[in-house]
Amino acid sequence: MNTPLPPADELVIVDRELARLDAHRSQLLARRAWLLRVLQAPVPSPATGPTTGRPVADSTPRSAQNVLLTLGGVLLTIAALAFTLVSWGTMGIGGRATVLAVVTSAALAVPVVLLRRGLGSTAEAVAALGLVLMVLDAYALHRVALADTDGLAYTAVASAVLAGAWTAYGTALGRLRIPLPVAVVTAQLPLPLGVLAADGGALALGWAALATAVADLAVALWVKPAAVRSTAAVAAGVLGGGALLTGVRMSFTSPLPAGALLLACAAVALCVAWRVAQASVSTSVVAGVAAIAAVGGALRPVLPGDWEVPGYVLCAVALAGVLRSSAPRAVRIGLAGAGAGVLALGVVWALPPVAAALLEPLARTTPVWSGAHADPALASYASTAPAVLLVAAAAFAALPRLWSRCAALFLSWGTLTALPLALDLAYAPTLALQLVTTTAALLLAARPGTLTRGLPAPAPAPAPAPMESTSDSASDVASTPAVASRPVPPLEVLGASAFGCGFASALSLVAAALDTRAATFTTLGVLLGLFVAVAFLAAGVQRVVSACAAVVVAAGLVSAGAAAAGFRDHHTALALLLVPAATALIGGRLRRHPVALPVELTGAAVALLAIVMAVPTPAVLALVLTLTGVLAAATALRPERRAVASWTAGALFLLATWVRLAVWDVTTPEAYTLPVTVPALVVGALRRRRDPESSSWVAYGPGLAATLVPSLLATWVDPDWRRPLLLGVAALAVTLLGARFRLQALLVLGGTVLALDALHELAPYVVQAVGALPRWLPPALAGLLLLAVGATYEQRLRDARRLRERLGRMR
Repeated sequence: MNTPLPPADELVIVDRELARLDAHRSQLLARRAWLLRVLQAPVPSPATGPTTGRPVADSTPRSAQNVLLTLGGVLLTIAALAFTLVSWGTMGIGGRATVLAVVTSAALAVPVVLLRRGLGSTAEAVAALGLVLMVLDAYALHRVALADTDGLAYTAVASAVLAGAWTAYGTALGRLRIPLPVAVVTAQLPLPLGVLAADGGALALGWAALATAVADLAVALWVKPAAVRSTAAVAAGVLGGGALLTGVRMSFTSPLPAGALLLACAAVALCVAWRVAQASVSTSVVAGVAAIAAVGGALRPVLPGDWEVPGYVLCAVALAGVLRSSAPRAVRIGLAGAGAGVLALGVVWALPPVAAALLEPLARTTPVWSGAHADPALASYASTAPAVLLVAAAAFAALPRLWSRCAALFLSWGTLTALPLALDLAYAPTLALQLVTTTAALLLAARPGTLTRGLPAPAPAPAPAPMESTSDSASDVASTPAVASRPVPPLEVLGASAFGCGFASALSLVAAALDTRAATFTTLGVLLGLFVAVAFLAAGVQRVVSACAAVVVAAGLVSAGAAAAGFRDHHTALALLLVPAATALIGGRLRRHPVALPVELTGAAVALLAIVMAVPTPAVLALVLTLTGVLAAATALRPERRAVASWTAGALFLLATWVRLAVWDVTTPEAYTLPVTVPALVVGALRRRRDPESSSWVAYGPGLAATLVPSLLATWVDPDWRRPLLLGVAALAVTLLGARFRLQALLVLGGTVLALDALHELAPYVVQAVGALPRWLPPALAGLLLLAVGATYEQRLRDARRLRERLGRMR
């Protein structure tokens, strides 16, 4: 009875067996490759001996034969051309006819014999020579017998005759591949050349090209040889495109005749789209463009100049009705694509007034509150641009797609934005309409549900495949994403789009409202209410941005009120502090709400603006800094803001103190440094009490250095004795405290400052004493000092180590 192995042991055995099989497979593959190389090596013939050193052929017999036949045909063609163009005049009429007839007949008859013997490539080369000789025969005939005939007319007739002859010849010799495609190419010439010979004009040439393209399409649809079908299809595309371009160009000068040509092009393209599935979309697009150009061109003479582009746009929108017809889906897609393309061109044409109405107020050319209004840009632009945008918006809104609803939203907003410029409205109605546009966009951003009616519900995100433990599913698990992406809900997309439109309109509206005082206050008040409402009603990014925008608008209102009251800049700075005070209160009420921090940061930015405005007046600047510090200190009472707000408050109070001292013309450095040292030492003491193991350098070092170092620098340039004395007493006290409580920072800083201060006081006497001594005495004393230090070097070294160890044991 077999006992199954434990899974771990069985796994080891399976892995070992798989490795052995892989190694054996690699050996077999290497052997197989060697055998293939041996079998593919050329076998030496008995007559030639071994193949060692034999050159390898770099071409196949078939390719060599084709090259030889091509060269032969080219040489014979060159000879025929030389004979016809150069040697023709040296022979009589009988000799000419005999030579051409014999050579051409032979060139056309020889392929028959060659095909019977199975020499197809040679027959192709000789047949190509015969075709060239027939062209030369036609040229020679015109030069000798029909020299007075019009060249274009003769070429048209000759090309028709040659096309028919080559068609018959290629049909009779069905194994030849050259004659029939050449006949198709030649058949493109008779009708267009005939129209040119008759001086029929561009429109007749377009009809000739279209008729030839229709014949090509018939050949491409019903003739069997693939080479003939492809040649005819390419020729049909070229000539049909030429006819279409001719009709579009002529529709601006001769709308009705050109419209008939364009409708014929559209009918032909639709027939092809219905019959050829592979080309349904592309030919349907061509048919749609031709139909729009035909109908729009016919409407142009009866429409005013400003309504020409809207006429084409209406035709493009009407073409969208085929989406509900019984036409094949590919045809409907192509026609809709044509309409969408023309509609897009119309929208691009209508966008300049939108950009001008939106950006012109930002490029202000008149003084603020002057009552003067800048001349509107693009005043002579077509007034029907908003109509085009409105039609496009309606067309996109009818589609139940998210992208089309976004497009409809932008186009509707653009219509309202460009309407004042198109209607040449006065300043007050323009401002009112812009205010309505902004209000509508912002309210839609807060409640975008009305824009999603008719849209399909978003598909749920696919869940990741469960992890399998079997080896067969390892590749599937590896290819499965770890986290499925969450589709963006339509409400978020449409809300963000509407908010972007409303925000852009709000910026332009504020810039335009600066022309008059009443407009400024009215606009800012309405915008403040709108942004506050959106901050309450919206969600996500729109809520945060709206709340911050409300703070900015409130600051604008305060500034406008101060300017209306005649305040100077530093007084306006004091008034602006009302905004950060309000944001601090709002932040305290909202606490950890997502809007709280952005609102407070925006208020802080307004406070920074107030500080900058007060800089030219130092006395007011000190007051502004103090009030801002009070706001920061009040904010620091909240636990979630304490870390940042407390340091900010301290820095603001310190700056306010320094500015006030500068206003009082105080130059004593201690007046600036002691306000830093005292609170820093208090904070350090509190920290040491909470954490006795903390370093004295971190607790007391910054505070002591803030006063001792500037005072020491001032002492070295101060001739009075009071500062050095007070500094020395302070440094001595700090040193003694450091020694008493074993604090390294106090001992080192106090001792260093005390030593340098004493050196400063003793320096004049030392210099005086040194000057009174003999010149040989200082070097002698220096030498004795060096001898003493050298003699007791080891003892001094031990003393230095002990001092370092004692300092190291201090905190």
